[in-house]
Amino acid sequence: MQTDSDITTLLGQWKSGNERARDQLVPLLYAELHRMADRYVKKERSSQTLDATALVHDAYLRLVGQKLPDWESRTHFFAIAANLMRQILVERSRRFQSRKRGGGIESVTFNEALNHAPEAGGFVLDLDIALQALAEVDERKSKVIELRFFAGLTVEEVAETLGISVATVGREQRMAEAWLYREMQNDRR
Repeated sequence: MQTDSDITTLLGQWKSGNERARDQLVPLLYAELHRMADRYVKKERSSQTLDATALVHDAYLRLVGQKLPDWESRTHFFAIAANLMRQILVERSRRFQSRKRGGGIESVTFNEALNHAPEAGGFVLDLDIALQALAEVDERKSKVIELRFFAGLTVEEVAETLGISVATVGREQRMAEAWLYREMQNDRR
């Protein structure tokens, strides 16, 4: 079994252009990426057409498509991956919202229409808007939420990534959660 430092070493080699290191990383990172993607998809609409596996694959394609990846460690890699997954879901939600308002109208038969349940408002899109607003007010609180809930990092890993204490992570998380809750509740009114 690979340790975090082994993974960090392979990530550094990949960053330096070693594609063999990238190929060694895929099986090591896939399960964690899938777990992150599953968390995202479960929070989204029940009729979301993108499943966790497809989300991992889309994010992976974007990650390997980078000319010079910019990660420093395993923790940093997962933070970037979480951000990419969030971006993918936000893009899909925006496309859906556009279609809902008449863009990209497709002709379907009545039977085809019965096979698709109406979609509720996109949680990920709402959360993204709220996180962007929080980032304008307090970038660090926004990062704490992103790393904790989307990257799935522990409090200790977030503290290490951001260079703050574990206690500060806890305080920032509680304050950010309260702020996001209030913001999302206000948007629904």
